[in-house]
Amino acid sequence: MFFRREKPHEPSFAERIGNLKTFGFTARSLDSQRAQATRDGIAAVIEDRPGQRPHVNKAGLLIGDDIGSLVNRGFQVFWRTSSGRSIPAHASHLKLLHNFEEDLKEGLGLTSLYNESLGTTSDLHLYDRLEDRDQGIHKPWEGKPAGA
Repeated sequence: MFFRREKPHEPSFAERIGNLKTFGFTARSLDSQRAQATRDGIAAVIEDRPGQRPHVNKAGLLIGDDIGSLVNRGFQVFWRTSSGRSIPAHASHLKLLHNFEEDLKEGLGLTSLYNESLGTTSDLHLYDRLEDRDQGIHKPWEGKPAGA
């Protein structure tokens, strides 16, 4: 007697996006391959990759129509948009971001990795104390120093 396993159903991109509503997300289609999910002022763009699971671009604070990325400036973390607008990040924003990312992965049926679940990470580090710190110092990989 043969036992036959049923092939597990792999949800389509539209089904995955539709499933986000059960987690409290609002999803809108940007085009045929991308959708934007929002909740509590946090947003992320989700891309359809045929034959693969969807790819979630970095989530961030919704500032106008733009999604702000986290920038760590050493003394404080800021949200910065692609247009250059910058606002300080508050602890409440980071908690919302963390919850958003975890629920989004669960809603899309993606794997949640342990190291990503520990907390939020910055997209860019711009420490002001590092600016021009090597000015006037000879760097061996740049060749002979001037005047030598």
